[in-house]
Amino acid sequence: MRTIALALTLFFAATAFAQLRLNTSIYPANVDAKQDVAEALQRAKTEHKRLLLVFGADWCYDCHVLDARFHEFNIAPIVDKNFVVVHIDIGQGEKNADLAQKYQIPVNKGVPSVAVVTADDKLLYSTQHGEISPTRRLPASNIIDFLEKWAPKS
Repeated sequence: MRTIALALTLFFAATAFAQLRLNTSIYPANVDAKQDVAEALQRAKTEHKRLLLVFGADWCYDCHVLDARFHEFNIAPIVDKNFVVVHIDIGQGEKNADLAQKYQIPVNKGVPSVAVVTADDKLLYSTQHGEISPTRRLPASNIIDFLEKWAPKS
């Protein structure tokens, strides 16, 4: 029984890793993050949503895991209905430091890090202590609870 469980675990881990490897540019290097945020704010106003700013980097496995989790069948509808997601590249920790500071993201405590922002650019919440890292161990229910807590109230 242990052998079967181990084999299944390895199979699912390998499959998940392969899927994540296909999506290697969720944090493109030459993107103007400030412009992305400004455009997302406009979209959030129009669509009555909040911003979900995800600070991370392409080298970060858990950043890819979080992005994949946002696309899962039970999580994607919540994200799509309530949030405009913006990925903000931190490079090796030095990139977009001004945005990290503005949205109170201590990138030195780990990524991915998330900020929830209103369409009027008011910070509602930011991870301060690596609360969502390591994402690979975070149950879907925790992500759903987080998203539902910070979704705009109708």
